[in-house]
Amino acid sequence: MPAPSTQHPIPNIKILHIDSNHPLLWEQLQQAGFVNHKDFTSSKAEIEAKIHDYQGIVIRSRFKIDRTFLNKATNLQFIARVGAGLESIDCEYALSKNIQLIAAPEGNSNAVGEHALGMALSLFNNLTKANNEIKSGQWNRESNRGHELDGKTVGIIGYGNMGKSFAKKLRGFEVEVLCYDILENVGDVNAKQVSLQELQQKADVVSLHIPWTPETDKMVNATFINAFAKPFWLINTSRGKNVVTADLVEALKSGKILGAGLDVLEYEKGSFESLFQDGTIPEAFQYLLNADNVILTPHIAGWTYESHKKLAQVIVDKIMAIYN
Repeated sequence: MPAPSTQHPIPNIKILHIDSNHPLLWEQLQQAGFVNHKDFTSSKAEIEAKIHDYQGIVIRSRFKIDRTFLNKATNLQFIARVGAGLESIDCEYALSKNIQLIAAPEGNSNAVGEHALGMALSLFNNLTKANNEIKSGQWNRESNRGHELDGKTVGIIGYGNMGKSFAKKLRGFEVEVLCYDILENVGDVNAKQVSLQELQQKADVVSLHIPWTPETDKMVNATFINAFAKPFWLINTSRGKNVVTADLVEALKSGKILGAGLDVLEYEKGSFESLFQDGTIPEAFQYLLNADNVILTPHIAGWTYESHKKLAQVIVDKIMAIYN
């Protein structure tokens, strides 16, 4: 993609990059006349001590942008998060200080949709279990008899960029796709918008595509799970803390949840870069590690080579739009 035009020079806007990203982000901003600085190692307090010098921040998830940080960022005009969610930022307070917030859910929505579909198909066909058994010398056909997605009802909870991407991927299957969202009139040709109650009555597969907010925190708990009329498969590529792991495990044990594909975990650190710093593994997580009907991936649904570039380009385009 061509670099942004430099015909209209950008005023002296200094941007601090707190995390590494695809090099095109830095290069295109520089070509457009922005002044780039980077600091990938200093502590939050050290960044706070100099943030008053900057008009923009580019961050992934290294630390929280809270009130203390924002009070020191006296000249800040925008915060750009190279990712889909803004939960690591005190958005209300930032907006009250006339700081523009930028995210890039368009950049990795295709990757997330493909990952969710891959997890569903792998669970339905026992791909991980069968692969592990063959590699350990076992040839078990009957115990690995799979299911077909055709004829099933897929319920998508959260119908924004990610949910819509997953629904689009399902167009090649003979499935009914339902979506539930707190916003009205978001359904489209790929998914029929219904109430949560209707989705819970009909769904065979449930895929989460919701942000982590006070409303969605621990949303998938025992009460939520038991409200489903049928046993179902669960896919979570959203945020780990949207699911109560202990309640998920109980549902897996009882058969209420037939299998789970989890790209995110309740135990993740806010940076998404690590799990357990002290080496202690909770009992519920130990069950997931040993379960044949659970697939775990390390928060990589939106982490493809292609999305790495797309995310950066979306952020560049949105920063440029502020000043053009």
